[in-house]
Amino acid sequence: MAVQALDGPAHTIRRLWPADRAAVLDYFLRLDPETRASRFMGNVSEAGVRAYAAQSLTAEGVMYGAFVGGVLRGLAELRPMGPGASRYALGPHAEAAFAVEQTFRRKGIGAALFARIARSARHRGVKDLHVRCLSGNGPMLRLAAKHGAALQHEGREIEGALHLARPTPFSLWYEGIAEAFDFTLAASFPERMPAGR
Repeated sequence: MAVQALDGPAHTIRRLWPADRAAVLDYFLRLDPETRASRFMGNVSEAGVRAYAAQSLTAEGVMYGAFVGGVLRGLAELRPMGPGASRYALGPHAEAAFAVEQTFRRKGIGAALFARIARSARHRGVKDLHVRCLSGNGPMLRLAAKHGAALQHEGREIEGALHLARPTPFSLWYEGIAEAFDFTLAASFPERMPAGR
């Protein structure tokens, strides 16, 4: 369900849909080189970013965005790892990836996206939520540790795993309502589409 921040600059977290493709592309293109390299675990060209953004909303898994003033400023992705994924379940292991534009960090956006991804994973059959980042990605390391992920160093990369609780009937019901609300919000108040996209 779209969640609005109560303090700091107002942000809304909601699921992203194929209609958000232009907002996702603009977001990735706005990322500064350091944030982009952290998000993709290395340098990625503009052409690579465009190709990734074009398929990201239709690939297996789900994406959530943080909107500030109607503009996508933070993005979280949840992707299945290994076999067992279906339309409604991602399998026992999934990977999460996050990025927040530099000027919008330290405002609770990353934490809100992490919580939303963990909840979504829990309700899609994921038992262990994995995150990977470069060892110099302090914001991601702090976020993963804050949520209880066990971190392991592997060279210049760090992998974390968070074991998720089983869903309850109430939490499954709530997740269904949240998804419906997110879709309604996206359809009722679409973000402005840039001209020429």
